[in-house]
Amino acid sequence: MDDHNLSRLVELAKGVHMNDEQRNEQRNSFVYGNTKIENSNVTRELVEEISHRVPREAVHG
Repeated sequence: MDDHNLSRLVELAKGVHMNDEQRNEQRNSFVYGNTKIENSNVTRELVEEISHRVPREAVHG
């Protein structure tokens, strides 16, 4: 992929707006991928369960 194509993809990505459900799915995927590296006991189901239990206010500070 050349720089022009990459720049075009970045510009297109800037226009993507996710709803709350999509953001939550993306967040959980990120959390799962990063925690699985450190702890092989982590499952997608565990990440989902914790995501539903932890209030968003605690996440945002």
